Amino acid sequence: MNSMNDTGVVPGPASGRTSHTHRLRRLAGTGFIATLAAMVATTLAAALAQAGGVDFEVPDGGETIPLSGFAVVTGFFSVVGIVIAVALLRWSARPAERFVWTAVLLTAISLVPPLLSGANTATTTALLGLHLVPATVMIPTLARSLRTRTD
Repeated sequence: MNSMNDTGVVPGPASGRTSHTHRLRRLAGTGFIATLAAMVATTLAAALAQAGGVDFEVPDGGETIPLSGFAVVTGFFSVVGIVIAVALLRWSARPAERFVWTAVLLTAISLVPPLLSGANTATTTALLGLHLVPATVMIPTLARSLRTRTD
């Protein structure tokens, strides 16, 4: 008697791991494409606000936030979001639901610094909006990827 079942296939844990690894890679790939889209959208929105007269000057040091700064910060925190999504996919029974709650909470917390910056009303309003632009790109994209079944 041999160890194969009637179909001639020996079941093993490797097939489940391959599917899970594929899903992690797909989530990361989708996340990085969404990160690029969020960086472009945020930078364009900041450029439009700047063209409309927003100076992005933060009173603490009198520094003006450069357009490239919006892209860099958006990219960094979008990658943090991808890492959170991957961790939840790996260790949570309900990764999409937990990701949305976590991301919305972190987005809400990110709205506090512009309110405390002491910048003028136009800059504060623009900064608040610019926090929401990447959130509207990243959160739904990653949540959708977490819900997609590839098994």
